[in-house]
Amino acid sequence: QVQLVESGGGLVQAGGSLRLSCVASGRTFSSYDMGWFRQAPGKEREFVAAIRRSATSTFYTGSVKGRFTISRDNAKSSVYLQMDSLKPEDTAVYYCAADMVPRTIPAKVPSLYAYWGQGTQVTVST
Repeated sequence: QVQLVESGGGLVQAGGSLRLSCVASGRTFSSYDMGWFRQAPGKEREFVAAIRRSATSTFYTGSVKGRFTISRDNAKSSVYLQMDSLKPEDTAVYYCAADMVPRTIPAKVPSLYAYWGQGTQVTVST
């Protein structure tokens, strides 16, 4: 079992920044990949970014490339999402998730992630 707790969401003006954090417990953190997803009202949950268990590789959806940065600190069992140049369309509930299956590259499909945090709201105003 893995427990995930996100924090860092809030209200920010367009062009601003937020840093999301996710702390994991229950299993050795460096043994699994981590991802960030988001879900806006009336929309499906979508992939945002992922990072390999060793932190050697990162992956992003096209709309956030160059604006968001995913990182992890295995010593602190934490994964982060630095979000810069935020846009109103980034408004959503953001979730961190853990994928326990070793893969060639991190998964982008929500159903492949076994554990999820409770989510943190990010609202970007115009």
